[in-house]
Amino acid sequence: MAYNFSDPLTILIFVILIITNLSEYLTSPSKLLGLVLSLPAILIGLTFHEYAHALAADKLGDDTPRRQGRLSLNPLRHIDPYGMILLLFAGFGWGKPVEINPANFNRKVTIRQGNAIVSLAGPLMNFLLAFIFSVIYGLLLRFSYSFLLYNNTGYVIKTLVESIITINVSLGIFNLIPLPPLDGSKILLAILPTKATDWVNRNQKILYFIFLIIWITPISGAIVAPAINAVNNGLLKLILAISGIR
Repeated sequence: MAYNFSDPLTILIFVILIITNLSEYLTSPSKLLGLVLSLPAILIGLTFHEYAHALAADKLGDDTPRRQGRLSLNPLRHIDPYGMILLLFAGFGWGKPVEINPANFNRKVTIRQGNAIVSLAGPLMNFLLAFIFSVIYGLLLRFSYSFLLYNNTGYVIKTLVESIITINVSLGIFNLIPLPPLDGSKILLAILPTKATDWVNRNQKILYFIFLIIWITPISGAIVAPAINAVNNGLLKLILAISGIR
């Protein structure tokens, strides 16, 4: 099902979230700087997330993403304006969905399995990026500690790397919520019994409405915060182990 993020209700939610969060940035120069420095991290996270979807589909035999130019690391191929703005100002967002044709998948997987693999590829890519940049961060702290903390350029690099880690963890966790239109819903459909799958497909709009309610209320934080904290704590231990900081 294709979701219309331009419907009036969704746009109203966008406006409320942006206005609510924008005032904080306009009154705090440090938060505004953090917002600017998070932009490259967001581009990296969204681009690699959608590229992973396209790559997984391509490897499974579906050339639809390749023909549409989505098998690319060019951010312009993958950015959804609404999703990016929301990620900037509300902490959650998405890229331009990769279109696939499951009928093109090779016979090594079923359509359900193929859909799950393609859907899982995006969050896994975000977790991989968070891991890689945690290693980089640990090495920077180990060999360039003073530069990162006491040099302006070093501070910018430190903030950028931290943003890449944080945003990729958030993207990965958020997209695993098993509600449409998120990746987690497609992964869930691959393991549900047939009757349950049919029920989910018949009630996509209702489930999408539930997603919106969860998203704009503290419920979303309650759902994803424990998982995000758990992943961040694990990455922090990795960073400290590499950096040698006690």
